Amino acid sequence: MSDAVIAPQTATPSHRPSSFLTLSLGSIGIVYGDIGTSPLYALKESLTAASAGGALTSAMVLGVMSLVLWTLIVIVTLKYVLLIMRADNHGEGGTLTLMALLQHVMHRRFAAISLLGMAGAALFYGDAIITPAISVLSAVEGLKLVTPAFDPYILPLAMAILIGLFVVQFLGTAAVAAWFGPIMLLWFGVMAVGGIVNLAGDLSVLNAINPLYGIDFLLHHGHAGLIALGAVFLTVTGAEALYADMGHFGRKPIRVAWFIVVFPALALCYLGQGAMLLHHPERLENPFFFLFPEWALLPMVGLATAATIIASQAVISGAYSLTQQAIQLGLLPRMEIRRTSETEKGQIYLPRVNWLLLIAVLYLVFAFKSSSALASAYGIAVTGTMVITSIMAYFVMRKCWHWSAAVAALVITPFIAVDLIFLMANMLKIFEGGWIPLLIGGGLMAVMITWRRGSKIVARKTVRDEVDLNDFIASISGSSSISRVRGVAVFLTGTPNSTPTSLMHNLKHNKVLHEKNVILSVVTEDVPRVPEHERSSIEIVNDRFSRMTLRFGYMESPNVPKGIAACQGRDFNFDIMNTSFFLSRRVIRPATPSEMPRWQSLLFANMAKWADDASLYFRIPTGRAVEVGMQINA
Repeated sequence: MSDAVIAPQTATPSHRPSSFLTLSLGSIGIVYGDIGTSPLYALKESLTAASAGGALTSAMVLGVMSLVLWTLIVIVTLKYVLLIMRADNHGEGGTLTLMALLQHVMHRRFAAISLLGMAGAALFYGDAIITPAISVLSAVEGLKLVTPAFDPYILPLAMAILIGLFVVQFLGTAAVAAWFGPIMLLWFGVMAVGGIVNLAGDLSVLNAINPLYGIDFLLHHGHAGLIALGAVFLTVTGAEALYADMGHFGRKPIRVAWFIVVFPALALCYLGQGAMLLHHPERLENPFFFLFPEWALLPMVGLATAATIIASQAVISGAYSLTQQAIQLGLLPRMEIRRTSETEKGQIYLPRVNWLLLIAVLYLVFAFKSSSALASAYGIAVTGTMVITSIMAYFVMRKCWHWSAAVAALVITPFIAVDLIFLMANMLKIFEGGWIPLLIGGGLMAVMITWRRGSKIVARKTVRDEVDLNDFIASISGSSSISRVRGVAVFLTGTPNSTPTSLMHNLKHNKVLHEKNVILSVVTEDVPRVPEHERSSIEIVNDRFSRMTLRFGYMESPNVPKGIAACQGRDFNFDIMNTSFFLSRRVIRPATPSEMPRWQSLLFANMAKWADDASLYFRIPTGRAVEVGMQINA
């Protein structure tokens, strides 16, 4: 660890494409990948749960279809597209963005907001692990309809596709991302056509538009109805992406893509499946692929596989971005973050996150072996995140939009009620696999809380042992025992008014002081990006010492040399080859006794041990960095 304020790198949104149509097409490829592949398994799992092993009736089909349509309308259209997307932080969305926004307006005083943000982020990882597994499996399972001879190869093929997907992540997606939009547009178009062809055979399924069919189904199907309701939620598992990816494409293109392309295609596909099942209930085995004639099965499996890979890629990239954002906000230790594109800022790759995700995804595929079995594990993480988003949205209405408590409660309460109903329905699946995302979320929540708490303890102990900078400067002025050497020394610190530990140690052991000394603090602001003209500030203390502050947004990658170079001409000259950067490397040891429980103290010490070097993180050339070690008990 270093004395510098941990300013982790967060995914900066990619350069915005030039036209509105390009933005809308891009959002179809990235934002709607997850929700767009839900028809592969969502209706099948819902009706399988509704029938509970018995015969499938028309009342079940119409009831579940009604629930599916109104879930898309209430949760996606009304809640996310029309309401939640208004709650942005300088154009950015997502749970951690909401947290940063609320911390800013509440001046960081509301600890519950931080806990909600951490919980939402932790639950997202559960979704990021399950989505690739269930999506790719459901697509490859279509091969069984082509010929049963493919059955033994389903699992190995799905695992091979997933391994290939994660292995090539280091190459980045810039080269192929341009194809995501057109492929997903084709996917939605084919789904809509398949739905229309089957819907034309029986328009009576349009009765499902009446919400009374869904209500009647829930009232008369007891426990099976609740299980089916939990499965219905699979239709909206990608809804959170609309909000999280808002900064990449903008609010309007995402909304237009939903209303013009995505929602109509999804509705037609589900209605087509329902119309087909009214006459052919035996096709419940895989109603999506039965929408298409036999000659089209193999091409559809190929297209479905491509769509699920795109959906998985979006979730994987989201996990990278969220991790970078969490590091920047001080919720996780520094990790290696590689840029995979010189032009697209959002193209990043985190090796550690990538391989952990791959191991977890392969475990799920191997353990559950089918998309139907995995469906039981899906949903809880997403519903939990949606409940958290709704609660945080209430505070946005109160603190940012200045709505009255009554109006804010009136607007958000129906959405929270719907979210809680779905959450309770999904909780019934805990013992069938629903425990997995909860375990992942709980573990990551513990990690985030531990890192944040431990970092505060270390910072407090460090400040306690430091000397006031002005007193230090006064004490060494005129000292004949200190040698002066040419060049510039930059000392990174989290407390600019105190003397950095690295400076004290350098003076103590080397007995030298540079010609120019810069006390540098790197600060993470509660905004996504800091304008270049606000990036840096410098204060000249005397002819030898200066204080400098570099500010970065929580979705930016801190580049210290570049930030310092921008100060050129403001009574400050910077030459990287004539500058040395001094950082403190803290070795954390579990304290006895500790302010944290023993397990938490041990966890924090190990996390600090595996954190990446500050010099790499802040883009400081290794040949110019000097690290001074110190030990702290936490």
